Amino acid sequence: MTTITTRTVEYPADGLTMIGHLALPAGVDRRPAVLLGPEGMGLSDVERRRADALAELGYVALAFDLHGGRYLGDPEEMLARCMPLLADPDRMRGIGHAALDVLRTEPRTDPDRIAAIGYGTGGAIALELGRDGVSLRAIGTVNATTTGRPGEAARIRCPVWAGVGSEDPIMPPAQRNAFTSEMQAAGVDWRLAVYGGALHAFHHPPVDHPAVPGVGYHPRHAQRAWRDIVGLLAECLPVRPSEEIRTKSAPWGGQRLH
Repeated sequence: MTTITTRTVEYPADGLTMIGHLALPAGVDRRPAVLLGPEGMGLSDVERRRADALAELGYVALAFDLHGGRYLGDPEEMLARCMPLLADPDRMRGIGHAALDVLRTEPRTDPDRIAAIGYGTGGAIALELGRDGVSLRAIGTVNATTTGRPGEAARIRCPVWAGVGSEDPIMPPAQRNAFTSEMQAAGVDWRLAVYGGALHAFHHPPVDHPAVPGVGYHPRHAQRAWRDIVGLLAECLPVRPSEEIRTKSAPWGGQRLH
């Protein structure tokens, strides 16, 4: 398998020094790029493995930071930071734009071929970049059927895919319906995948610290959601035949894709 290159990148955002994880495919040519946002706990090895898997597929990938290099394993601390953040679109956009600037200035990135995907809070940030009119090829989110300020979804200029667990108490049916109504009213090319029986953060392997209620890992749906995200990228941000690299990674924490 062709070797990828990874490194940490530091950049300012939200009054903090963020520490992201950049993964580069083999070669020296410009490639399509993916901005990848983590759940509210923050950047962890789960997102770093996903960025690495995307690099193995041929993408430049940046897993961005939310908390200045910290991982918030204490649910109360995580909620104390994330709830005000999720209520402030401008702060979310600031975090997203700062990471996007790092990705765009990477010499291996094709600045005209960028997508944003994210999980939970990171997915909400990806959506806010779209609502801010950022030129993206696709937006993909899991556990982030968040709505924005009235009328701003009309600025989204790319397909939007969202995945959510049917039993997610944090993103219940009423929230999902509000999200899809917003997308439909704005004329967005949108899709929603509801994974039966799955809770919030169903894509995330079990953690060794307390979690908020309603969170639970679902290995089959984790694999399916990853496959759906890769399919979204293949449709909207395809890697050209000369750029393609086969991957053996399993970024959802289970067996590799076949």
